[in-house]
Amino acid sequence: MTLAGIALQILLAVLLIVALVFGMRLERRLKALKESHEGFAKAVVDLDAAAQRAEQGLADLRAATDEAAEQLADRIEKARVLTAKLDKSMAQAARGESARVTSNRPPPVPPMTPARAAFAAVDRPPPPAETPRSRPRGDDDDLFDPPAGSGGFGVRPGGRR
Repeated sequence: MTLAGIALQILLAVLLIVALVFGMRLERRLKALKESHEGFAKAVVDLDAAAQRAEQGLADLRAATDEAAEQLADRIEKARVLTAKLDKSMAQAARGESARVTSNRPPPVPPMTPARAAFAAVDRPPPPAETPRSRPRGDDDDLFDPPAGSGGFGVRPGGRR
């Protein structure tokens, strides 16, 4: 073998080693790409399942909305009928006719007048006395008592400052 043959053989060996290193790097990169592709495929499957669940949820929500709209429409219609009956009853009462009450509700209470307010205050039952089950008095109960010798908090009984 000549020197040129040995040099070419060494060059060929170096080129083969470089090709082997490139091949190993390429194989690692392809392996990582394959793993990321599998991860991406799994993510796409999960996303598809989530989209299907969202579509089902929207369909359920749409059905519930339709049902609520039907119930609301029924209630509105009933309210209109009852309003018409009430208007008719009020018109009869205004004309002096006897209105027939169709519900079990007590008659409406007339507005509070000063005379009625005075009688209501007199007829009011006394407040219940403390029972043994009541909250025991503690040291902090005197926080809301008026200061000694001040005659109160500056509020007149039954009135404002």
